[in-house]
Amino acid sequence: MNAVAERYVKLVLAVGQHDSGYVDAYYGPPAWKEESEHAKTPLDELGATADSLLRDLAGIPSGDEEMTTLRHEYLRRQVQAVRARIDMLLGKTFTFDEESQALYDAVAPSHPESFFERAIADLDKRLPGTGSVADRLETFRQQFVIPKDRLSNVFDRAIAECRQRTLAHVALPPTESFTVEYVTNKSWSGYNWYQGQYRSLIQVNTDLPIFIDRAIDLACHEGYPGHHAYNVLLEQHLVNERGWVEMSVYPLFSPQSLVAEGSANYGVDVAFPGDERIAFERDVLFPAAGLDGSKAAEYDAVMALADTLSYAGNEAARQYLDKKIDRAAAAAWLTKFALMAPARAEQRTRFMDDYRSYVINYNLGKDLVRDYVEARSGTPADPSRRWKVFTELLSSPRLPSGLR
Repeated sequence: MNAVAERYVKLVLAVGQHDSGYVDAYYGPPAWKEESEHAKTPLDELGATADSLLRDLAGIPSGDEEMTTLRHEYLRRQVQAVRARIDMLLGKTFTFDEESQALYDAVAPSHPESFFERAIADLDKRLPGTGSVADRLETFRQQFVIPKDRLSNVFDRAIAECRQRTLAHVALPPTESFTVEYVTNKSWSGYNWYQGQYRSLIQVNTDLPIFIDRAIDLACHEGYPGHHAYNVLLEQHLVNERGWVEMSVYPLFSPQSLVAEGSANYGVDVAFPGDERIAFERDVLFPAAGLDGSKAAEYDAVMALADTLSYAGNEAARQYLDKKIDRAAAAAWLTKFALMAPARAEQRTRFMDDYRSYVINYNLGKDLVRDYVEARSGTPADPSRRWKVFTELLSSPRLPSGLR
């Protein structure tokens, strides 16, 4: 299995020479990366390598221990995703759902427009003023923008709280840390670039106004107990303790991403159960941002309703990438059914161009992770159990199909 794992890592690095965004993180032997950079292997040869790996994996027993079985299935499914990405780079076209199944081991449910219209009707009753619901939501949210000169302080406080809450339940190496940078001209709002040796670089995009709820969202999602903690645990327990070198490379367009994004989003609920998020925002983050903390509960209630529209982004991407609508229509659909401001909707279409069916990993991923944890008694009523099951998930090579 170790020999197959090494070939898998080298295959991912080689595909990365054809697709600059493919290798999201690598902290394995430097010589392997240097080797991939010196020779750009043709894609058809890489496809043949993937096929050979799958044949060899089929001949290796999966073992009796749960983690060994998970490793075998993880490698098989990850290699299949590499093969699908190679096919895409060679020009093969997939529908949105075919692509998400091939790359992320999952297909997001489809919702009719009436599903979103019901949620919009609830927001219509809740939001003050006149005009469209989208315009009123944007006007309402503008009261809760973090001033740019307070952004760093607000994020620092959010990160410190998320870290403290995570460390109370998760044993991370004492040397773990990350750096935060503020950037512009990106199609995403935040990104974690894992560096290895328990370190990350987290970038926050300031192209558009950042609302107060994004402080905890980004601090948890990109940091604790999200991407940073997830990658640290994989490096600590699977790479360093077990010697599973396949976990030292992270191909972005792979099943691992659904677990990564889903756990990062669900991690917010794990870190801030019940009304604890509202209390922390009201008492700490709102004052740090110079905002009126008495409006924290009202803001949270409105944003909880707006969050029920998250799957609208999937529908827009499905129609756009299946070429049923063009970019302008996709942006208009996002404004109408996801209630995004036009500038934010346009940014989202750029994300679709760059990351395609990756959009399912956030909402479907969160739902699958939540259902997996709560099915094992990790319910909000038992926070300690929820942390235990959640941490075990972060420390294992479990696939999206294994969450069902």
